[in-house]
Amino acid sequence: MKPPCDEAVVRSADDGAPCTARTRRWILAATILGSSMAFIDGTVVNVALPALQASLHATVVGVQWVVESYGLFLGALILVGGSLGDLFGRRLMFLIGVGIFASASIACGLASNIQQLVIARSIQGIGAAFLVPGSLSIISANFDEKTRGRAIGTWSGFTAITTAVGPVLGGWLIQHASWRWVFFINVPLAVAVISVSLWRIPESRNADAGRVDWLGAASATVGLAGLVYGFIESTSLGWDDPLVFGSLIVGFGSLIGFVFAEAKVSSPLVPLTLFESRSFSGANLLTLLLYAALGIFFFLFPLNLIQVQGYSTTATGAAALPLILLLFFLSRWSGGLVARYGAKMPLIVGPLIAAIGFVLFAVPGVGASYWKIFFPAFVVLGLGMAISVAPLTTVVMSSVGQNRAGTASGINNAVARVAGVLAIAILGIVMVKLFSSSLNRTLASGPLPPGILQYVRSNEIKLAGLELPSGLDARTAALIRTSISNAFVFGFRTVMLICASLCLASAAVATLLIPAKTPHPT
Repeated sequence: MKPPCDEAVVRSADDGAPCTARTRRWILAATILGSSMAFIDGTVVNVALPALQASLHATVVGVQWVVESYGLFLGALILVGGSLGDLFGRRLMFLIGVGIFASASIACGLASNIQQLVIARSIQGIGAAFLVPGSLSIISANFDEKTRGRAIGTWSGFTAITTAVGPVLGGWLIQHASWRWVFFINVPLAVAVISVSLWRIPESRNADAGRVDWLGAASATVGLAGLVYGFIESTSLGWDDPLVFGSLIVGFGSLIGFVFAEAKVSSPLVPLTLFESRSFSGANLLTLLLYAALGIFFFLFPLNLIQVQGYSTTATGAAALPLILLLFFLSRWSGGLVARYGAKMPLIVGPLIAAIGFVLFAVPGVGASYWKIFFPAFVVLGLGMAISVAPLTTVVMSSVGQNRAGTASGINNAVARVAGVLAIAILGIVMVKLFSSSLNRTLASGPLPPGILQYVRSNEIKLAGLELPSGLDARTAALIRTSISNAFVFGFRTVMLICASLCLASAAVATLLIPAKTPHPT
């Protein structure tokens, strides 16, 4: 799911340099394709997780790293990517990002083990950190105030369509070809983007751009990496392993150092004075909680549908369409709610409705019907998010002065991405522990030979992707498979209730910190 404030990043820029209508069409085409590469990859890979887990014989820790390595570098470096574009050239950094992203996509498709795939995904995240802000800043630089609104609408509409169609197409490719084509499909798109960019997009810079905050970027990246490594690897290594608690200490220490660094440098990535605004701090805390719930949901839900419910990858890719379409079609209506009621009320009601959606996802067991169970849950969750996103963007934009709106929007955008990364790392632990306890409790009471029981326990970190040993009789295999499915559903239900609690906490934050009237810039 796209993070908030993408459109706000474009809208908050100064008037752009004029260019011809024909050139603007080419610019939109290139930026839409470039942005879509990153948006699609962020969603399609989740659908591909069961297939690549089976193909590469990966545990859930390896699967987590496939998602986390990309999100970690994108979330930590996206603000750096925007700064480099302003300083050295927006088109240049955009092209570098597309090139890195495409090269890493080839490496992902050719990976022969999970370690190679994780390394390639990390590089892909670095490319996306240049690509995403580059595409937004190019629109800002080449469209003036009169044409920017239509450009934003066109960009938003087409990226929403590609975000919706991408998982369906990706699921079809996985089902009928291979998960590797999810990555290879980026290559022709990248060639088209680079060709159009070199041919039609003029170069632009920000003459007033400050120095790049390399110290802040390094400390943020090391901090997030340390926390993510410690939380994820604790599942397999244990909390007392030196690598686990050592990485957690380094992670927390680096993030504390990041705060001190941002208070000292002349051109900080994250100006701490912005958080003096009560509404800006509240909006980002709300974003952190709400998008954490979405992050772990979109990680676990494809595993549930494919490995437990028996859905095809194509059907799984299409499952979230109601949510995406509701966000697209209700965005204008949601913006009207802000004009009529202010931002506070929608930011209370939206997360509350989203919480109901997550509770509905906690209801179904094994063999649940999509149209009777999952579809209504997606509709409720989509309605809640549609009510929340536009007011959230409004609060972020109106909490600061116009000259800092772009920075504020970029920070909120990064917070949404980091929220998903942290949620998958932390709540992934919860999911593994719940799965393990439920599975062991069920199998311990069954008539399984000790050797088979030991095999299952030693491989339970694969969750529902656990492969049964060969030579089992049909009755024993069915017993183990049923126990695995029920254990996964038990863990999934609990995590969904935690997601609902995060949404309730988001509504509480809105109640306490978001003003009833639109805040005045500070």
